[in-house]
Amino acid sequence: MTSFISANIGTIVISLILLLAICFAIRSVIRDKKKGTCSCGGSCGNCGMEGCCSKHSS
Repeated sequence: MTSFISANIGTIVISLILLLAICFAIRSVIRDKKKGTCSCGGSCGNCGMEGCCSKHSS
């Protein structure tokens, strides 16, 4: 088991960093949804989903 970890330490570290970044991104999306905010930039006039995605659409 120790030899496997030492042989693949780079892959393990990079995978953990990516997993952590994904978790933070998901947490941010969930918090924005709960607050009712939109992370798209707010230019609803040029969007195909105009009036559908957020409370503040024009």
